[in-house]
Amino acid sequence: MPRTALVLGGNRGIGLAVARRLADRGDRVAVSHRTGEPPEGLFGVRCDVTDPEAVTAAYARVKEELGPVEVLVVNAGITRDRLFVSMTQEDFEAPLHTNLVSTLHTVKPALRGMMRARWGRIVLVSSTVALSGAVGQTNYAASKAGLIGFGRSLALEVARHGITVNVVAPGYTDTDMVAAMPEAERTSLLATVPMGRMAAPEEVAGAVAYLTGEDAGYVTGTVLQVDGGVAMGH
Repeated sequence: MPRTALVLGGNRGIGLAVARRLADRGDRVAVSHRTGEPPEGLFGVRCDVTDPEAVTAAYARVKEELGPVEVLVVNAGITRDRLFVSMTQEDFEAPLHTNLVSTLHTVKPALRGMMRARWGRIVLVSSTVALSGAVGQTNYAASKAGLIGFGRSLALEVARHGITVNVVAPGYTDTDMVAAMPEAERTSLLATVPMGRMAAPEEVAGAVAYLTGEDAGYVTGTVLQVDGGVAMGH
């Protein structure tokens, strides 16, 4: 059954792969983008997830064009990598506001409609760093770990309404962000991956597609690691 899906941060990388995967299965897909133009073939809404008014406007446009949001994928995120000893308050808080605090106004608008319909799928895109930690990413890891606690608590609150809330934790993924790393750093990172390679964005999208589909109606509060074994046992 086709659903209306909103992928926040869906204009590139993992988010774009998710949006295209959901569209391929027949869903009506909207993607948010803070800058630039929406991806070809997808309905785009300009939105800064840290701005409550922008989020409200984005939801209104999606509802008008595609219908109430039934599937929500929260993928918007930023990094501000730096060793903690030299990190400023702004460096520390920026990822927290974009990656975690913004869920207050990005998730809540979807919940009301899902509760009325007694059906909904929410997936939060975290990171394997939330489980294993990483040098220079105390801020990012804190924000992504916060998503796990948030998601599991929300899952308990809305389960009786037919809504599932799950977390996907990707490892090193072949995106523009990773491609910009120096070759030596990329090689060092790959040496820590048991499978010896990065994930393709489409592999992460496959996990999201399952958790947002009809077959995952009894799966909630889980953290699905798509990391080639990096955080195994965490």
